[in-house]
Amino acid sequence: MGDFASSPSHSPELGAIHISEDLTPLPELKPAGNTDITFDGQLSQPLRLREDLRTGCGGQTWPAGMVLGKHMLRYHREALQNARILELGAGGGLVGLAVALGCGVESRLMLTDQNEMLELMKHNIALNEVGNKAIASILNWGEPLPQEVVDYKPNVILAGECVYFEPAFPLLMQTLKDLLALNPDAVIFFCFKKRRRADMQFVKMARKAFTVEEIFDEDRPVFSRQSLFLFTFTAKHSKATPAGSKQSKPASEAGAPIS
Repeated sequence: MGDFASSPSHSPELGAIHISEDLTPLPELKPAGNTDITFDGQLSQPLRLREDLRTGCGGQTWPAGMVLGKHMLRYHREALQNARILELGAGGGLVGLAVALGCGVESRLMLTDQNEMLELMKHNIALNEVGNKAIASILNWGEPLPQEVVDYKPNVILAGECVYFEPAFPLLMQTLKDLLALNPDAVIFFCFKKRRRADMQFVKMARKAFTVEEIFDEDRPVFSRQSLFLFTFTAKHSKATPAGSKQSKPASEAGAPIS
């Protein structure tokens, strides 16, 4: 694709009811309702997002999702048109729906999360009238990939704000490994906000398993000050290259913004 090389759940429940806010600091709490989002003008038609924390902590927007959504719209529109895209831990579908609205995708992308988020994802797909461009599906981290994901064989994985609960790190890591084993040429775009020291342990785990690169974004000086990190993960020895990237360097070497 252009710049890219070619049952009931038994997972731990990770919703807001089951995770202390001391472990997972939420953004400013909002009452349930709709929010219009343009990603600083990257979308000419605003994304309408239903936010509802009653479905879990993924039920409202988080900072890394905003950064990742804007990044994909700004740098990857053309290359994503022919991609097979899966959003991991989608919550209400912020990043995936932004891509569906703004990138002219030709195949239906997949929004995935736990069962608790399924109805909210479906609601937001309908709210934005992109049923021909997106579907909602259950994907529990650490479990075997659902058959529909295996059949779809995504080559772009979007993961915004998936690092939030340390006991889930091994489950998330297993799913990322499974996705890259399914398609070794896939690229994972991974953005998260560091909230505690343990969060960087996930990056160390990722470096052992994947090629981890900190990718160009002109907003990096701004979001870095907010402890937000933006990476790509690829299979070691993969020929995959992030679409539209000007330059990237291994995360262990990354320092000043890349130009």
